[in-house]
Amino acid sequence: MPARIDAGTLAAGAGLFAALLQFAGALKSLPGLAALPVDLTLLAALLLAPSLLLALRRWEVGRGLALPLAGLAGLLVWLVLAGAWSPSRTVLAEKLPQVVLLGPAMLAAGLLVGGDAPTFHRFAAAVVPIGLLVGAGIAWGVARDAVVLGGEVGADPGRIRVQYQLAGLAIACAGGLAAVRLTEAEGRRRIGWGLAVLALAAASLVPGGRAAALGLGLGLGGAPALRFWLLRRPGAAFGWLAGVGLAGAGGLALLLAMPQEAAALRTLDRFFGDPGEAVPARILLWGEAMRQAGEAAPFGLGTGGFTLAAGTGDDRSLHPHNHALEMLAEAGLPGFACWLLAFGGGAGLALLRAPLVAPGRAARIAALTLPVALTAMVSTDLGNRMVWFALGLLLSMGVEARERHV
Repeated sequence: MPARIDAGTLAAGAGLFAALLQFAGALKSLPGLAALPVDLTLLAALLLAPSLLLALRRWEVGRGLALPLAGLAGLLVWLVLAGAWSPSRTVLAEKLPQVVLLGPAMLAAGLLVGGDAPTFHRFAAAVVPIGLLVGAGIAWGVARDAVVLGGEVGADPGRIRVQYQLAGLAIACAGGLAAVRLTEAEGRRRIGWGLAVLALAAASLVPGGRAAALGLGLGLGGAPALRFWLLRRPGAAFGWLAGVGLAGAGGLALLLAMPQEAAALRTLDRFFGDPGEAVPARILLWGEAMRQAGEAAPFGLGTGGFTLAAGTGDDRSLHPHNHALEMLAEAGLPGFACWLLAFGGGAGLALLRAPLVAPGRAARIAALTLPVALTAMVSTDLGNRMVWFALGLLLSMGVEARERHV
């Protein structure tokens, strides 16, 4: 009995620390946590590592991991080589260590957490309260004028800067998981999970991240629909998708009919505000990335070299905002092929393995990865550690942890 208690305690601790690690960026921007004397990401990593090591497991690794891991190895080596001809110094020095050092570490964490059923269960259970906490904290901060959503660091030293993309991702992932729990619950528990879904949907309208809001829609619709599909209930899957779509459209129409209330919601303002202010900039970056990819083919501009080639200076914030275009422009055809093998191979492995694992597990991984995948294709760059953790979760569909008897 003591051994079982110890194993359960380790799984609970590892799951909680993994959730803190993945969503530390959102938590650090909350009032009360922003002034912590230690870095929350580093603290969570230091606590997670021994928890995973102490939980002795016998790992069964499927052959399907071979191609994605080979692509990953090739990608990391190529990005280091591509740094040799990159014109960048500032972006290169910042991004390359994040990709080559932090990326594989986050991937390994996601792989180990996702492959161990008890740890993954606790991890997924911890994400929902984190999303609710982030949403409530930002709403409270906005109401008290204690936070600034986005903007330059230090632009308003009297208020705490909230990175709305990270906060929105925490809310989106929590919303998808809550929706999965809603479809699994019975009786009165459905009311509680339904209220949690509504609260997270409302919270997603506050931070201002458009990609995260769309990711919430993907999680709310896609993850439970995948569970129904794997349970061989296609009618329920399509019905759920239709219901989520109608509910979203109805809620949006109701908010737009109340312009004064909607004006206070930053996400709606960014969706329906001045289209000439933000949307075309991203489209221009995509077009410029494709142009630079063609001119620099076949080997690319070099790691971190896009912004200088595009004439915007050595400024990382003006990256292509799309991982595929980023690889084509900076790493050329070899880098893009390795990236496609690693990340596309991970997605393909998850799709192939989904019918072979528990429907709840597959649905939870979908809820945790769909918002991050969308963000990777419209917002962030390859140095985002959340993307690497999500890739680890996808690859964990090909591994299984068993108890090791010693």
